Parts: sequence; structure tokens; C-alpha cells
Amino acid sequence: MKERLIYEYFSDDDFLRISNKVKETEKLTAGEIRVSVKDEIHFSEKNKTVKELAQKEFYKLGMNETRDKTGILIFILLADKKFYILADSGINDKVEQTVWDEIRNEMQNQFKAGNYLDGILYAIEEIGNILARFFPIKPDDTNELSNKVVI
Repeated sequence: MKERLIYEYFSDDDFLRISNKVKETEKLTAGEIRVSVKDEIHFSEKNKTVKELAQKEFYKLGMNETRDKTGILIFILLADKKFYILADSGINDKVEQTVWDEIRNEMQNQFKAGNYLDGILYAIEEIGNILARFFPIKPDDTNELSNKVVI
């Protein structure tokens, strides 16, 4: 059996660290952060852009169903060396795309240097800081989505 590409970039321990970072970060915000890492895409999806693939994953994970439309997805496609940060409408109404572009650029720099885990942890931290500013934790807040990395 072919070894999964994902384990050339990440260990199970890395995924645990990412999940814990999401959990820790969400204690400060009503926002919901998910990380999805794919080895490769199905042949039938080869013509889709990384943004289209991220949107499909966003809906598949039910991220569009959060109470205040405050879900945000970090979608990574390893085989194509592409990734996308996709925020729901509640976030996009308050946060400019340029903010996500800056985070994307720093993640890209980390990835180019081979620091995949650090790039993701950085992005979660920055996204969390922004979400905490615009969507602080509410007294009745519940964790609406899993913190586990989707692989």
C-alpha cells in the first residue's frame, strides 16, 4: 500500500498540536476554526480551483451552519502544494480579504521553508486574534464544530 503523502509533511503528534491550538484559540472567540488537509483530489475534481475545493469542503463539514456565520476553514491540498483560507459571510462582512491574504502570505513563507506545522499554527493564532476582536466569546457560546484536523 502506498504511504500517504500527508505523513511526509505531518506526524500524528502534529495533528494533535493543531487540534489543541484550535481548541485553545476558540476559547477567545465565538468563531469556529477548522483545518482540512488532503493528500490529493479525486480525478473528477482536477479542473476545480483550490477555492472551489475549499468551498466544497466548507459545506461538507457543515461550517456554513454556525450560529453567527463565523466559521473559517484552512484548506490544504498537499499534492498540488496549494491552500486556501475560506471565511463564512458573518466574518467577511467585517474582515477584509486583504487580512486573510497577509496570513496566507506568511503561511506560504513558512511552507516554502519546510515549516508546515509552524505555518498552520501561525495561521490559527492570527485568525484567532482577528476573530476575538470582531467576534468575542459569548456567555452562551458552545463549540459548534470539531477541533480535530480533517484528513
